[in-house]
Amino acid sequence: MANPKTKSHHSLGGEDDPDSTESRWVFQEDEDPSEIEDFDAADLRHQSMFDSDDEDNAEQRLVRTGPRIDSFDVEALEVPGAHRNDYEDVSVGKGILLAFQTLGVVFGDVGTSPLYTFSVMFRKAPIKGNEDILGALSLVLYTLILIPLVKYVLVVLWANDDGEGGTFALYSLICRNAKVSLLPNQLRSDARISSFRLKVPSPELERSLKIKERLETSVTLKKILLLFVLAGISMVMANGVVTPAMSVLSSLNGLKVGVDAIKQDEVVMISVACLVILFSVQKYGTSKVGLAVGPALFIWFCSLAGIGIFNLVKYDSSVLRAFNPIHIYYFFARNSTKAWYSLGGCLLCATGSEAMFADLCYFSVQSVQLTFVFLVLPCLLLGYLGQAAYLMENHADAGNAFYSSVPSGAFWPTFLIANIAALIASRAMTTATFSCIKQSAALGCFPRLKIIHTSRKFMGQIYIPVINWFLLAVSLVLVCSISSIDEIGNAYGIAELGVMMMTTILVTLVMLLIWQIHIIVVLSFAVVFLGLELTFFSSVLWSVTDGSWIILVFAVIMFFIMFVWNYGSKLKYETEVKQKLSMDLMRELGCNLGTIRAPGIGLLYNELVKGIPGIFGHFLTTLPAVHSMIIFVSIKYVPVPMVPQSERFLFRRVCQRSYHIFRCIARYGYKDVRKENHQTFEQLLMESLEKFIRREAQERSLESEGDDDTDSEDEYSGSRVLIAPNGSVYSLGVPLLADFNDTTIPIPNFEASTSEEANPESPKPPVLDAEQSLERELSFIRKAKESGVVYLLGHGDIRARKDSWFIKKLIINYFYAFLRKNCRSGITNLSVPHSHMMQVGMTYMV
Repeated sequence: MANPKTKSHHSLGGEDDPDSTESRWVFQEDEDPSEIEDFDAADLRHQSMFDSDDEDNAEQRLVRTGPRIDSFDVEALEVPGAHRNDYEDVSVGKGILLAFQTLGVVFGDVGTSPLYTFSVMFRKAPIKGNEDILGALSLVLYTLILIPLVKYVLVVLWANDDGEGGTFALYSLICRNAKVSLLPNQLRSDARISSFRLKVPSPELERSLKIKERLETSVTLKKILLLFVLAGISMVMANGVVTPAMSVLSSLNGLKVGVDAIKQDEVVMISVACLVILFSVQKYGTSKVGLAVGPALFIWFCSLAGIGIFNLVKYDSSVLRAFNPIHIYYFFARNSTKAWYSLGGCLLCATGSEAMFADLCYFSVQSVQLTFVFLVLPCLLLGYLGQAAYLMENHADAGNAFYSSVPSGAFWPTFLIANIAALIASRAMTTATFSCIKQSAALGCFPRLKIIHTSRKFMGQIYIPVINWFLLAVSLVLVCSISSIDEIGNAYGIAELGVMMMTTILVTLVMLLIWQIHIIVVLSFAVVFLGLELTFFSSVLWSVTDGSWIILVFAVIMFFIMFVWNYGSKLKYETEVKQKLSMDLMRELGCNLGTIRAPGIGLLYNELVKGIPGIFGHFLTTLPAVHSMIIFVSIKYVPVPMVPQSERFLFRRVCQRSYHIFRCIARYGYKDVRKENHQTFEQLLMESLEKFIRREAQERSLESEGDDDTDSEDEYSGSRVLIAPNGSVYSLGVPLLADFNDTTIPIPNFEASTSEEANPESPKPPVLDAEQSLERELSFIRKAKESGVVYLLGHGDIRARKDSWFIKKLIINYFYAFLRKNCRSGITNLSVPHSHMMQVGMTYMV
């Protein structure tokens, strides 16, 4: 059931680059022609160009295709290097700058962990003797080696999605290899995007294929996988709140060591001021800020190493014995329950590991790995060894171990650089939060927000104003309400462990489904790291009543927002699919669609990727006339980081040629930048449309010649295939469009009478020559363009039926409606004048 509503609105645009000339291997699928409903029955001959409603039952065969001739690009990205690796073939100077940026963006969080790790550990498990210090140090050393180094640097970083890291990058990687997305807008043509890089099935992949089949056939597993992903993203956002609070507050605690008169309240007020400054400069971008703070963080790591070496030489170098893991056993034997409590503090040495993965989109895997192994890890190990050496002779200073271990002459310079490093650490997690939210919004799991691209050189660097100020507000509340380092540290551990466990689960699935490595290796990874993280998690959960429950509540709220948005978006799309117009109705209306075809072009924006959107019927009944040419434009995000410009847009004809209706599917990756201008969009759209029609005529001519030579060709074959002597299979003619049999129907002039065009008794004109027919249609398109382009925006709302469950009514009618009303509309990205835009809305009962 749908209710129409009409109103004006803002709009959207795009820009371009033509077709790819590269050939590549793709799956060719044999499908039932009866499944195709977008086109007339006479147009089925070349049905390989069209999408069927049932793509899962198609038989696949691998063929090498010719150049793509159904794609065109309507977006000229203004970001240089949008589809290439900007970090390849760099000079020595650029390499040094890149290393500094890597420090400033990726390693700030993990680099500041020495400020608070031992302090939190020894507050939960007070020192009884030097053996406790060795045991705690051994715990920290092996936690650093196992989680940041082995798990993330050596394993997880390789599970990136074409350079993109984070929880949603893992999810998109899984979605690309198995149909596990709950949103039913997948097209077979998406798998032909070169970024997909699917493997060819073989007997060796039997286990992987079984897992794939199980995932694709079980709705329950799909939902569980999505819930894991949403839980991971909510924990990333919780990290974005607690990381600034913990880093800044712990770094400023040094004031109580340097100035006796400073109290905790003064430290909290200074922390608030620093947080406000930190989030205020976030808008200046990662490359600018990263380059500025990179040298500062380099000095910080060198300071950690220098202070550590000084303390080792001055106090007690015997702490090197902590590399023997037997001291971990002694630590638990002496302290039992208190040692278990201290695990929550020990985990803090690994905070920032997830930020390394989430911020990977800014740098290459090798640059992050080399920087961590040869600079970050050695400096951290020396820093912890130095603190332990100092504490061997100064047990009373365990409450503020870092600043107490700093030599008196270097205290204030170290304090200054520590605070700069803390601000950098906060930025690293905030940047990771921005990246994850952009990915989740692109894949339909988070409300649309304004996203600002802060770099014209590196397209992955973004800033989200609403999230930035929201994180600031919650961080201030956390600092003012929970000023204890212990309680904030416990909240920090909950947020960090939550996303770590989700990453372990998803990477395990990637190993099974995509990497296809030995099952023993996969089980070892899952058991070791998931077991380790669950042990840490049990420790922090035991102290959740101390105040760290606030971060759990925040994560639950964010999880609920994402779940409601995804659930509502899925219901809305499924309802639009059910409400789409049938081809029988289009045939009954005729080429004039039962109304007046006024000169001009109408671009109808709608989310539907197959079929004629039902909202088009409301345009027909609401408006006194429709444009002489209609193009259905669907902006679709596919589970790849970027869609190459040459493969971004599919442009196809809907109905017979005399209808002048086309479909344009704009495919974007979750990392793609959209710089759109409606004037450029219109110009490039027309150029691409003319190219498309010329190639259609050329293809139809070639197919006609082929029919004269070969009568035995299958009527419904999608393309002719040649088997080369070497066994390669080549597609000889990937057809552009169906071989329309309506060439005798003239293209109506703008001045022609509607009734005369629709009169079935009108005498048919003589058959036009193919070239004349082509020129007539091109002339028609140019005249329509001269008459103007109007953006027709189809807006759909959903309401729960009266007989629905109460919870469904609450979620759809109130929560989802509130989010949809207050989120950023898709049309706000466009610069279309109000006079060129019209919106018609429908309310669907679900």
